[in-house]
Amino acid sequence: MYFLYSIVLTLGFLVLLPRFAFDALFKGKYAAGFTQRLGFLPKFDARGRKVVWLHCVSVGEANAARPLAEAIKRDFPHLCLIVSTTTRTGQELARTAFAGTADLVFYFPFDWRWTVRRVLRRLTPSVVLLMETEIWFNFIREAYKSKAHIAIVNGRLSERSLTRYTKIKRFMKRIFGYVQLALMQDKADATRIMALGARASKVKVTGNLKFDHDIESVDSSLTSEFRRRFAISPDEPLIIAASTHSPEEKWILDAFKQVWKASGTNLPRLMLVPRHPERFAEVAELVKASGFAWARRSETPSSRDQAAEVILLDSIGELRAAYPLAEIVFVGGSLIPHGGQSIFEPAAAGRAIVTGANTANFDAAVKEFLEKEALIQLPASKGDAIVTDLVNAFTDLLIDSKRRQSLGSHALSVMETNRGAVSRTVEYLTPLFGGREKL
Repeated sequence: MYFLYSIVLTLGFLVLLPRFAFDALFKGKYAAGFTQRLGFLPKFDARGRKVVWLHCVSVGEANAARPLAEAIKRDFPHLCLIVSTTTRTGQELARTAFAGTADLVFYFPFDWRWTVRRVLRRLTPSVVLLMETEIWFNFIREAYKSKAHIAIVNGRLSERSLTRYTKIKRFMKRIFGYVQLALMQDKADATRIMALGARASKVKVTGNLKFDHDIESVDSSLTSEFRRRFAISPDEPLIIAASTHSPEEKWILDAFKQVWKASGTNLPRLMLVPRHPERFAEVAELVKASGFAWARRSETPSSRDQAAEVILLDSIGELRAAYPLAEIVFVGGSLIPHGGQSIFEPAAAGRAIVTGANTANFDAAVKEFLEKEALIQLPASKGDAIVTDLVNAFTDLLIDSKRRQSLGSHALSVMETNRGAVSRTVEYLTPLFGGREKL
């Protein structure tokens, strides 16, 4: 099975090789970190300390891992923490988010035995932490052979993933045999991973690390910068459309146009935040064509900023600092069959949250938020009906300040009620770290 997997991986690499070459010329996302992914890492010296390798695929996992990384650094200062990501956006965020906690931030290697072995020999990790059930077959086996302890943290396994992995259940059982701990978000995730062969004694339910997000950890100076630069105030309520995908921006702009025209003296403003940086230019063209006065975060500050009706936040890692300025947050990836983006950060800021119907990525959390009246979820719609639903939701919330405040306070309450995943995770990981250092 490993041989077949490696062949498929190699064929996929060869197919994508022209894209890698093209991106290398134009600094595209696929070529980012290419040499590191082949196992050629920058100089690194753990100075005799045990190395804990935390792997986060992209932005979502890196954000979720922040409180865990901070706890490890605080409670185990004798350990050397290193962080890897797969995507360029994840790497850019990780370099900022883990600047004070990680001794090294780098790209995860391609999952061939020789690249994995090269990196493992270079880093010699004692513990490997895989965020949210990142299953890389060769890496897990080689890490196990290198005597590293392997743990899944903040693990989740969807029904769709379970169905896919069930086709190779015997092989998955072998893979999970290399894993010492599977710390899953909820009971459903735990049940699914055990159905694939993970031993019950290794599986624990710790909750979702994203509930442990704390608004106090947000860069308040950046929030103040946004407030000053774009003259954001309650008199012109800000709607943030966060982590959007195509064609959500067009629907949101069409809805905002209707909301804006129907508003009275307190005209709302819109901040668009596309999920993927490679779409910034595309979304900028959409905003430009909309007819609104607009501004871009990436441009040099100018007089346009304070008069902008639409603000394009075309940056990485700054969205959390914008949430405290919003009256309403629409969470993207939910009007299309993507599964939705994270609702936790705006909830931690106590904002009124609106999502589309497609939230399978956060199914359990969304269900709880709905039960606690901490979220508005739009019905499943298509085309013009989507725009109408957005118009109605935004208009109602802009008119009803008490409803906005109620949704925001309930969202924050849900976050506070569910905190504790970090402490539970650290408790289970402590034996793998070799215990706490005696003072």
